[in-house]
Amino acid sequence: MDTSSQEFQKLYSAMSAFVTECMSGHDPSHNPAHVHRVVALAEKILASEQSKKPTKQFNEAEVKLAALLHDIGDRKYISKLDTASGTEAVDPTTMVKHALLAQGASADLAGRVQTVVSHVSYTTECKDPSVIRNLIAEGYGELAIVQDADRLDAIGAIGIGRCFTFLGAVGKKYCEEGKWEMGNSIEHFGDKLEKLEGMMKTQTGREMAKIRTERLRVFKGWWEDEMHI
Repeated sequence: MDTSSQEFQKLYSAMSAFVTECMSGHDPSHNPAHVHRVVALAEKILASEQSKKPTKQFNEAEVKLAALLHDIGDRKYISKLDTASGTEAVDPTTMVKHALLAQGASADLAGRVQTVVSHVSYTTECKDPSVIRNLIAEGYGELAIVQDADRLDAIGAIGIGRCFTFLGAVGKKYCEEGKWEMGNSIEHFGDKLEKLEGMMKTQTGREMAKIRTERLRVFKGWWEDEMHI
């Protein structure tokens, strides 16, 4: 689908409204603003990768829609949505596909976007990295772009803000009893965030992640310095 077409613009607008409805009640670490940053990052990576590799084909519509919808059905923020009939709850693993179909998207587009969205998460990749590698190699290059965009928003200055925000909003349920402390965010840097640079799939993503990861390390150094006065 041509992203400049009226058909795509109508679909994208409808899905943007859908995302806002689903995520407006989430804490600021995973709200619509996060989603739109990821879309902007995905567009930047896509443009850069296309200029670096003119012969490699990417589907821009799939990139934009998957970036927009990548957090729908997130296990941390499961929302109950209805199908087009308005009577049946949708499985979180097919929410995106159903929502796209309800707005007139083709079955092929809806299915491919759902596949990308279902494989973006860090947790999913950690369970079996080969699944992600194989999908990208077998024609889902869009997954590499959207995954890198989402992970870039988890590091750097924005990532630091999101990390502390998530801890304050819902982090208590992930902590051991009596261990709900700001330092948990710094531990998360080492547990996950500093590893993301090495998991980037595109050259552009790696270049951007290197800069943002260094910002994490600098902040971590400031933190340790101030905490050990």
